[in-house]
Amino acid sequence: MMMQGTNMVKVRSPRWQKSRNLRLLEDGLTVWCESTKRSRKAKSQQTFAVTEVECVREGCKSEALKCLSGTAQDNQCFTVVFRGSRKSLDLLCPCEEEARRWVRGLRTLKEHVANMTQKEKLDHWIRGYLKRADQNQDGKMSYDEVKRLLQMINIDLSEQYARNLFKKCDRSGDGRLDHIEIEEFCRELLRRPELDSVFRHYSSNGCVLATAELRDFLGDQGEDASLNHAQSLILTYELNEWAQKNLFMTQNGFTMYMLSRENDVVNPNHALVYQDMTHPLSHYFISSSHNTYLTKDQVTSASSTEPYIRALIQGCRCVELDCWDGDKGEPVIYHGHTLTSKVPFKEVIETINQYAFRASPYPLILSLENHCSVEQQAVMAKHLRTILGNKLLIKPLRGQPLKDLPSPEELKGCILVKGKKQIPHLSQLGKNGSCASFSSSSEDELANSNKNTSKKDPAKVCSKLSPELSELVVYCKSVPFRGFDNLSEKPPDEMSSFSESDALKLIKDSGKLFVRHNSRQLSRIYPSGQRLQSSNYDPQEMWNGGCQMG
Repeated sequence: MMMQGTNMVKVRSPRWQKSRNLRLLEDGLTVWCESTKRSRKAKSQQTFAVTEVECVREGCKSEALKCLSGTAQDNQCFTVVFRGSRKSLDLLCPCEEEARRWVRGLRTLKEHVANMTQKEKLDHWIRGYLKRADQNQDGKMSYDEVKRLLQMINIDLSEQYARNLFKKCDRSGDGRLDHIEIEEFCRELLRRPELDSVFRHYSSNGCVLATAELRDFLGDQGEDASLNHAQSLILTYELNEWAQKNLFMTQNGFTMYMLSRENDVVNPNHALVYQDMTHPLSHYFISSSHNTYLTKDQVTSASSTEPYIRALIQGCRCVELDCWDGDKGEPVIYHGHTLTSKVPFKEVIETINQYAFRASPYPLILSLENHCSVEQQAVMAKHLRTILGNKLLIKPLRGQPLKDLPSPEELKGCILVKGKKQIPHLSQLGKNGSCASFSSSSEDELANSNKNTSKKDPAKVCSKLSPELSELVVYCKSVPFRGFDNLSEKPPDEMSSFSESDALKLIKDSGKLFVRHNSRQLSRIYPSGQRLQSSNYDPQEMWNGGCQMG
């Protein structure tokens, strides 16, 4: 059904809705989205590979599809979320059955890609580039088309070497490479001279490795040199059917094996959590996201739930929510005082609830940049409690006084709120809420930019805080940084945010003290406000100073 194609509606807004035909191409891994546009850039966006898909969301979950509420059935819509900066694809199908098939089909293909062998990945890579380089689509390639292929895959060969390789593979001698000859040409490009010399050293005839010769190589490398292991490698990585059947390994098969994950310089076991996760939370680097809600730049881009999905699926353990008062008593998330669009706070929390622990079971921190009125803060607290349920940590794990933060192991499956905490002895300052000092990154930026504002003026540094929201802050209490005095006496559940310039200055001027501070307390570093394109600073210097969230 997917290969036959389906007429759908691509949706960007209530006014922008265009008819598109989506069709799965013959390779089974590329989707063609037919468009009438003729520009080169538009054409390059007409296809997407299954490998580019982060996830597929059923129903009217995206901002664009929600505008169809009342005019289209929820079960006729789905969203394709891509990796990287590519915009999500919001689609409306003619019926529920076709939407369900596409969602199920894309998810099945994603699972298939994840389980592809090295040979299958290479074959798909070759076929994909060949299809794009074959200009007249006749299934054969002239020398000029081969040169175009080399440019596309960024391989710079001398004219003489490229022509000689073309002639070597053109066994028919007609000046054109058929499919088998093209694959041979591509495999020749992947040849590694240093691997060929190793191959010849162990091969008695220079053409193939017998099973015993492969065993000799494995033994010299300290690998499993059993007969069964050598045979399993041949069956897994050898490309030539005759050689595989007779348990020989050719140069191409040897190259495939040497470039496989089995020989990755990084220990494959380290792709999973292998560290001791029982130390205090402050002893770990925490993968963090700043302005998570933005799809692109910090001034005009859209706010969306999709960036939260990308961040969480990629293993991010701290996401940011910039919260402001919205219409009808519902708080919204966006980059304040800019032209960025707004997304309801409730929808972001629903998305976080769905994806929080897809990639990691370890604690997730919600960094609240709170600019809301007391009334809408109470609404925020209600949504956090009702949507996140027992995932939300609302009280300390232990009853005794806190000496160190709990460990990631103890906090597995927990969502922590980072924000301001009610100060008990000031709780009577206002009837509608308590006083809490500013400590969010955006507020720090505001304070730093306004040199005429006295930091000691209570009216300037005090904001009303909802008791309901305050109760949800347990181990990540936002406080202004008060220097390095009496480090051992400071509560470990207090944390401060620093601009990247302030953090670098502290590292330079008081590096050892900053490291000691970070051994007990969490520090969050936010990028400079001048990074309008949402670029990131190099986190290495911050990590060297023990800063956990960068």
